[in-house]
Amino acid sequence: MNGLDLYNETAQASAAVVIRRYSTSFNWASRLFDPPVREHIARIYALVRLADELVDGPAETAGLDTRMRQTLLDELEAETGRALRIGFSANLVVHAFALTAREHGFGTDLSAPFFASMRRDLGEGTWDAAALDEYIHGSAEVVGLMCLAVFESRRIRGGAPSRSEEENRILQEGARRLGAAFQKVNFLRDYADDRGELGRTYFAETADGLTEEAKRRIVASIRADLHAADRAVPLLDRAARASVWAAQAMFRELTDRLDATPAEVLAVTRVRVPDTVKASILVRALAMKASR
Repeated sequence: MNGLDLYNETAQASAAVVIRRYSTSFNWASRLFDPPVREHIARIYALVRLADELVDGPAETAGLDTRMRQTLLDELEAETGRALRIGFSANLVVHAFALTAREHGFGTDLSAPFFASMRRDLGEGTWDAAALDEYIHGSAEVVGLMCLAVFESRRIRGGAPSRSEEENRILQEGARRLGAAFQKVNFLRDYADDRGELGRTYFAETADGLTEEAKRRIVASIRADLHAADRAVPLLDRAARASVWAAQAMFRELTDRLDATPAEVLAVTRVRVPDTVKASILVRALAMKASR
């Protein structure tokens, strides 16, 4: 093993630590990917999480004001763009992400909208419908498209036949809509913290408080996104299908629980899916993968 191989492996190990420490649900679901795919998805997740932690969380807790956090986010975006061009970064998480992006054919076309949405999170305010759509595209839909690029690239390398135009359309829409569903679920689940601690209201209809009617409309929008994503899952390569199904099932379960929880309760607490339910979903996903 030469020095670059060791560096690449260390970058991969760093990304794996991030997803393992920060996301129980996605980490569990990602274990169902075949190893090469799992590694690439971890790299994407790690960069997304790193940017999010600069915007909120530990950066703010460490006493960094908004201007400094924006500077750090700008520097992270610049470092990511440079790594996408040259294939190397002194930041291990960025280096791992760039390896994946360059190998699977995506770049600033997807990373730039992501960083634009992260920058929006540095301020307080209420999103109107157009701003929310733009934010969700950058913060979630492009991440789904990054993952899809990995799945499809691996499929083509495995000798699979070319997709039809309609199949590509369904897959692209499914990736975007699944990302959007995940983001909307997180907005609704985290409503209390976002509004109370961060001063953000992502859904304009909840600016004066979360009502049952507003919750009903948001849940309906999530279910529509999940339904659109359902069409794409059977088309996915078998190396990815069970894992994507598991993640989708976990968020569908969370959506059901949000739907069943009164608005006044959601306004002050955070709903979660019990580990026993997650485990049941993963057992079903494992059976799906074993039957392929």
